[in-house]
Amino acid sequence: MTQQAIKTAAMLAIGDELLSGRTKDKNIGHLADMLTVAGIDLKEVRIVGDEEDAIVSALDALRSRYDYVFTSGGIGPTHDDITADAVSKAFGVPCEHDADAMRLLGEMYQRRGLEFTEARQRMARMPRGARHIPNPVSTAPGFIIGNVHVMAGVPQVFQAMLDAVISALPAGARVISRSIACPFGEGDIGTLLAGVQKVHPDTSIGSYPQFDGQRFSTELVVRARDAAAVDAAAADILAMIAAITAEKDADRRKDLGTGELA
Repeated sequence: MTQQAIKTAAMLAIGDELLSGRTKDKNIGHLADMLTVAGIDLKEVRIVGDEEDAIVSALDALRSRYDYVFTSGGIGPTHDDITADAVSKAFGVPCEHDADAMRLLGEMYQRRGLEFTEARQRMARMPRGARHIPNPVSTAPGFIIGNVHVMAGVPQVFQAMLDAVISALPAGARVISRSIACPFGEGDIGTLLAGVQKVHPDTSIGSYPQFDGQRFSTELVVRARDAAAVDAAAADILAMIAAITAEKDADRRKDLGTGELA
């Protein structure tokens, strides 16, 4: 598997409400799930407040490093919805009312018998030259410029927008994963597991501790883009578990002083 076949992504979640705790983010996990299915590696997530310079700085860092950047939040009708302005500044283009977005929103508010106010017109603003991301939930579009995908923060809308774009993205080979139940805690397996990981550098081995109220165990998850690599690492993990089991059984027999398990 060549590095060129792997696509990478980052997410920039925007909003003072995320940093204050007033809003609990639901979009990061959803994006991670969808990108994993698509074979795109989510490598970094940043959260910034409603500050233009902070958004521009984070966006410039992420879009230069990863194939795709996804943003959430800050494209609504209020004064602190400044994502469109910040993205425009990052790309060095004007932020202006998009004619097609103005038409879509104008028609929607007319159907609802509501005034298309100046505040509502803010949702039609985007960088010059940006392409729409359709919004089947509430009409106001997101937009794409360069490798940056700008979407709403409301989870239902974010998910609908993501559905509209992710299938069109060139993706890499999908990650294969295999879970292995380990009856021992991380303290028992940590050193040996590190050795297994070192022998299988083309895999990622995750360790997730469990507690059932009486004893600790660990779920081990092997991930790679090559099935043979997953199988080889899994075989070594199973051998590791068998060796630890044998060692603990021997210790118990020694403690009993009978040479046999009671």
